[in-house]
Amino acid sequence: MNIQQLDPSKTYLVTGTAGFIGFFLSKKLLEQGCKVIGVDNINDYYDVKLKYARLSRLKPYKNFKFIKVDISDKEQITNIFEEYKPNVVVNLAAQAGVRYSIENPDVYIQSNIIGFYNILEACRYNPVDHLIYASSSSVYGANKKVPFEESDMVDTPVSLYASTKKSNELMAHTYSNLYKIPATGLRFFTVYGPMGRPDMAYYGFTNKYFAGEPIKIFNNGDFEKDLYRDFTYIDDIIEGIERLINAPPIGDSNVPHRVFNIGNNNPEKLMVFIAALEKALSNALGREVIFEKTFEPIKLGDVPATYASTDLLQKAVGFKPKTSIEEGLQRFADWYCEYYKLK
Repeated sequence: MNIQQLDPSKTYLVTGTAGFIGFFLSKKLLEQGCKVIGVDNINDYYDVKLKYARLSRLKPYKNFKFIKVDISDKEQITNIFEEYKPNVVVNLAAQAGVRYSIENPDVYIQSNIIGFYNILEACRYNPVDHLIYASSSSVYGANKKVPFEESDMVDTPVSLYASTKKSNELMAHTYSNLYKIPATGLRFFTVYGPMGRPDMAYYGFTNKYFAGEPIKIFNNGDFEKDLYRDFTYIDDIIEGIERLINAPPIGDSNVPHRVFNIGNNNPEKLMVFIAALEKALSNALGREVIFEKTFEPIKLGDVPATYASTDLLQKAVGFKPKTSIEEGLQRFADWYCEYYKLK
């Protein structure tokens, strides 16, 4: 199935535009001549210099307008919708991170619950063609059945972050039911790549190596029962979103709301992923890279496996991720060494 070209006459509002996925999506939209209104609060959850580096690549596009605002500010979000009248809204602004939700729960309620409520209210009073919003594979909690399917029960989240994402799905369904807002929720599975989030394991491992520190692996040192993750390369994620933008939900009933897994459908053991990262960095630097490793118990809130069934998404829009971890990690390693001037 070919990707239908996006409509450049429409206005696309992307929240979290200075974030990892938000940046790459905004860039893809702008490359196709679309008008993009980018919203981000540039919080300091991780290095803001990276966020500004992403933004600097978007600002040369004449169709790009950036507004620094927090989506939890209802008045400002309402004003943005009324002024720019977006046709498509992609809500990627959220406080991310499973472990950080244990340390600082307040920010998750503020951004992920109140902020998303404000987006829904704005879509209610300023009708849109399609609202796409970020959910997470974390909603599956400690589900033992794999691969995870959208029809699985997701009533047992094991972190506050996961609870907020499950709440988003319920809120979106309610607003779609009441106000016929066409909405699609995306359960992202461990997205990685160049210009990614420094709080993600692969980025943190790389930082630790260049700081001369050992990496901590939270798998109890049990290689037989190693953690599995469905690592999904950023370009594949963006292609999936791009296809979905042009396919707003009709719904089997009167509720135009649906939820999709968006993952690689090919989980890897954490230790295999680490070995691939070592090899990618070795290639980028022209010398052998071996991480010093320490092994610790699985962290509170972590789940043993994430594994996406992507059958629904493939049936809906023909999407099938195709980037191997070797290829994806090589692109990350090359970018990292260039960005931090390590070559």
